[in-house]
Amino acid sequence: MANVVVIGAQWGDEGKGKITDLLSRSADVVVRYQGGVNAGHTIVVDDKILKLHLIPSGILYPDTTCLIGSGTVVDPKVMLKEIKMLKDNSIDISGLQLASTAHVTMPYHCLIDAAIEERRGIKKIGTTGRGIGPTYADKAQRSGIRVIDLLNEKKLRECLEIPLAEKNELLEKIYGKQRLDEEKIIQEYLNFGRLLKPYIVDCTRVIHQASRNKKNILFEGAQGTLLDLDHGTYPFVTSSNPVSGGACIGAGVGPTLIDRVIGVAKAYTTRVGEGPFPTELGGSINEQLCNRGGEFGTTTGRRRRCGWFDGVIGKYAVEVNGLDCLAITKLDVLDEMEEIKVCTSYELNGEKIDYFPSSAEAFSKCTPIFQTLPGWQSSTANCRRLDDLPKAAMSYLRFLAELMEVPIAIVSLGANREQTIVVEDPIHGPKRALLNSENQI
Repeated sequence: MANVVVIGAQWGDEGKGKITDLLSRSADVVVRYQGGVNAGHTIVVDDKILKLHLIPSGILYPDTTCLIGSGTVVDPKVMLKEIKMLKDNSIDISGLQLASTAHVTMPYHCLIDAAIEERRGIKKIGTTGRGIGPTYADKAQRSGIRVIDLLNEKKLRECLEIPLAEKNELLEKIYGKQRLDEEKIIQEYLNFGRLLKPYIVDCTRVIHQASRNKKNILFEGAQGTLLDLDHGTYPFVTSSNPVSGGACIGAGVGPTLIDRVIGVAKAYTTRVGEGPFPTELGGSINEQLCNRGGEFGTTTGRRRRCGWFDGVIGKYAVEVNGLDCLAITKLDVLDEMEEIKVCTSYELNGEKIDYFPSSAEAFSKCTPIFQTLPGWQSSTANCRRLDDLPKAAMSYLRFLAELMEVPIAIVSLGANREQTIVVEDPIHGPKRALLNSENQI
């Protein structure tokens, strides 16, 4: 039995959906522990493209329990839309469960989110406008609405009375927006509660019962390490904790329940939205990475910014998450490159540094120092074993593993499930086994 956390080791969009889908084959329970509909997973199954924002990708396996944990914030409209999409694709959702204590994104959260970002002007931070930050803000100041509140009209009215009055004042007098109708919201969200009631459970109880029964539990984060509220490139971050420690808080488990942590990183780096990005590229190489990698956001459709692999933030992700191994995705996107660069350190104010600076101002001034490696200029899309990879591709992977000081367990070479090389089972294999494996990358 193994309990595993899967996290993004960059700025999100690393391909966690595919890796979680792959690992879910061995999982009995998959728990989404933070974030909201600002996240997006794209999974390709039998040439069907399925886009999920809240529901864990493990839902594609009929015997897997998929739990949206207490640390998430839930937009009922989006969740119900995803449920319908899955049903329309004949996918069994009997294993879907929703934490009663998860907080609910309300209509005013989205309006305020968009209004705040608009007011920031040129200082905008790149929020998705889905109300995530304001939902977490209400949670922190103890004026939020929880899933369980949607099941009781009296409770919902009590919980909504003061916050909605405040939000209407804010919308009308500060942002010049139209006031929201209280009765309309109450009736709409009571209906959402009725529709979601079959899925609502006590999150912590379900997880600990599974643990007592020796089940494999997979904890799935949204976004990525560098978007963590406390440990990312603040203020250009999300409003929760995608790092591995967030799994304990968002799911309601102690750290001793976690057996290992798997990080997911692209073979290059992308970022969506605003904020510093030392290895960002322009020109034809940026276009090539973006087009070959399909670098458009699942949630917003925004074009992602592309750059070379950043080993400095990679090593930082290894440290703050306690990574045991890596899954490297989209290696095939580099197939046509004559040469490939990897950032191994930064130059800051004339000094060479090999660490991620905590100051946002300092990070924005960092210039990458690159090491250039030869490309392989041949397709890897049909490789299914390490021996199938071109020698230069293997050398590139070995270089990343040595730079980040953590072994690579999985290599993804395309969107489909079968376009994957599993070097060693990251769930059932012995912890740190790859460090001594003959096939170690």
